[in-house]
Amino acid sequence: MKFRHSPLLLSLIILSCQETKVYDIVISNATIYDGSGNPSYTGGIAINADTIAALGDLTDIEGKTEIDALGMAVTPGFVNMLSWSTESLITDGRSLGEIKQGVTLEVMGEGWSMGPQNAEMKAQAEMDMDDDTRYDIDWTTLGEYLSSLERRGISPNVASFVGATTLRIHEVGFDDRPPTDKELSNMKELARVAMEEGALGIGSSLIYAPAFYASTNELIELCKVASEYGGMYITHMRSEGNNFLEAIDETIEIAEKANLPAEIYHLKAGGQSNWPKMDLAIEKIDAARSAGTRITTDMYTYIAGA
Repeated sequence: MKFRHSPLLLSLIILSCQETKVYDIVISNATIYDGSGNPSYTGGIAINADTIAALGDLTDIEGKTEIDALGMAVTPGFVNMLSWSTESLITDGRSLGEIKQGVTLEVMGEGWSMGPQNAEMKAQAEMDMDDDTRYDIDWTTLGEYLSSLERRGISPNVASFVGATTLRIHEVGFDDRPPTDKELSNMKELARVAMEEGALGIGSSLIYAPAFYASTNELIELCKVASEYGGMYITHMRSEGNNFLEAIDETIEIAEKANLPAEIYHLKAGGQSNWPKMDLAIEKIDAARSAGTRITTDMYTYIAGA
């Protein structure tokens, strides 16, 4: 006896033979912000191990763990681009204060960095520790510090600039004077080692001692080293008040002469008499960008002050 199968019956047979895809985690009904800048949309996310395996309309899949995210947003991890968790990550690598806010990358090195260190710097750091946060300084260079964090075990990803202040203290200490030719050469070599270990560039915080003892030329010379490795310059500028515009000029000069991108950290005009300077500041930055200088800024998302 012969049977004829209708197209509909064949389709049902084929579908019944297909196995439902099972993923480690399936998040459904989420408001998804994919990081592209496009508008959010509602959909699902399927994850295997540490990889997003599927995204969008996931109605015919299952998860070993399933999460209904109705009314909640799912985004790429946030970046704390000015992290000072340099020591707290050593004593408690879980970083719950940031992880629970969605921060998955902490970028350190605004002026000061955890390396390079010399014997005197290590001794001072040990003296400054309190009993609740005491730890072993088992590193010397910046790269060794980042490796130490990995060995200890931490939740977030981390990256760091090498601090211009740290380089200066390493060679000059806290003296208010220019480095000698030998000291500057040593600072540049230390910067080179840091860049080869993965530093993102040079970071300065020129509103604090001993950072503000550094001349513009000193910073340019350090930034030239970072430029060779595709690094950038980040800065808490020399002034955010009465000399706000002059500080922007200095930042632009460093970026131009060292041939590298620059980022102005927490752009602000402090003091009511300086508020009108913000429009002029933006004009300066836009003009530099139009001329080919790669300069960007960031600012607090809240009202900040002392």
